[in-house]
Amino acid sequence: MKYGCCLNMIASKSDKTGIEHLRRLAMSGYDYVELPLAEIMDLSESQFNTLIIDELERYNIQCEVCNNFFPGTIRLTGHDVDCQRIMDYVNRALNRAKSLGVQYVVFGSGKAKYVPDGYPLEKGYLQIVELLKLIGPVAESKGITIVIEPLRKEECNLINTFEEGCRLASDVNHKSVRVLVDFYHMTIEKEPLIHLEQKGREYLRHVHFANPNGRVYPGTLQEADYIPFFQVLKKIGYNHRISCEAYTDNYDISAGIALNILKNSMNN
Repeated sequence: MKYGCCLNMIASKSDKTGIEHLRRLAMSGYDYVELPLAEIMDLSESQFNTLIIDELERYNIQCEVCNNFFPGTIRLTGHDVDCQRIMDYVNRALNRAKSLGVQYVVFGSGKAKYVPDGYPLEKGYLQIVELLKLIGPVAESKGITIVIEPLRKEECNLINTFEEGCRLASDVNHKSVRVLVDFYHMTIEKEPLIHLEQKGREYLRHVHFANPNGRVYPGTLQEADYIPFFQVLKKIGYNHRISCEAYTDNYDISAGIALNILKNSMNN
């Protein structure tokens, strides 16, 4: 099992990657960092080398996962879908991810895949199926797996539960397209853990974690209903990665506390 953090959630600099917190992440004992791909794609080549590559090398930390695949400015559903523009972005983004050694790219991208008002949801869903059928082979060629992230309804009107994410992965039917579970979104949507237990062995490849009360870094094991979630992860034999994707006003303190909670929960 490996543990990491999504630093874009606590970014304070103009690049919005959160890379300024990498030193503390490394000092706290995390195994990898999860950085936002859309924000990385906004960097010039020199910025990418200086802000990202050099910093990862300085602290000897790998970016094994990227979240935030697509920017909200690229439409994935509705009438205004430009497939050529999308796939051009996909190739460039996955090339940059590959250069970092990324193994998983998270496909949440709520704004990009939000089905516009008045456009049939099922038609929007089929657009995402067809898009992922195109992306899967590209990702496979670069040694990357795309993990579908279900989001709460407040963030997107498509793919809101782990069960729906698994249906999407099944409809795409490509080995490089799998699913993520986010404890925060799962809790807000009140999705039963039985869905994770039933489908997790086949489809689960990544986990995001936060205290659902405020989407902040976990502080104690008792503050929320964490234990049943970790019990299911252990029951299905999950042994990939868990990233804290959460807010905090004091990462220097929160990082270490969260890591201890995650390790103790999975190891006991």
